[in-house]
Amino acid sequence: MKDFDVKIQFCLAHLIRDVKYLVDFPDNSVKRYGNKVLQALRELFHIIHLRENMTQGKFLKKLEEKKRAVLHAATSYVPERSEARNMAKRFIDHGDAYFTFIISPIHPTNNCAEQAIRFVVIYRKISQGTRSINGRIGCERFFTVVATCAMQSRSAFDFIKDAFHSYFHGLAAPSLLPIPDST
Repeated sequence: MKDFDVKIQFCLAHLIRDVKYLVDFPDNSVKRYGNKVLQALRELFHIIHLRENMTQGKFLKKLEEKKRAVLHAATSYVPERSEARNMAKRFIDHGDAYFTFIISPIHPTNNCAEQAIRFVVIYRKISQGTRSINGRIGCERFFTVVATCAMQSRSAFDFIKDAFHSYFHGLAAPSLLPIPDST
């Protein structure tokens, strides 16, 4: 990621879940640490929810302030327990990746991506997955077709039917690229 200047956004919903695990941890020092990080995250989201009531400049300034507060809470006075150390290391190594949405129009969670692949995860649990490389490749391609067609409001059945027809009649394969709007 760093070698190619790729910007990523780690899911804040997953981060909050992991911080809440620390809040409920039996060790009091870890519990205090988790509460400190969780409170800083709550303050960050409070600013995000107040966005409509601020100028863009004031919003960005407050957001940057709360980002620094979260990073400080997560990386200072860290208990010696591995659970807390691991959380601090995540922020040290990838802290900015939790805040990409501050300067980019990216949603702070990856819920859309998770919902897009949910049916694949359910299928894999029910079917026990595949047992070969060819099976895995076939499933990957099939599910790519299904997900892409769903995103484009196209019929996956019709696309697959057209792909088989093209194959057996020596025609060019249909494309998954979006169909341009003819208006």
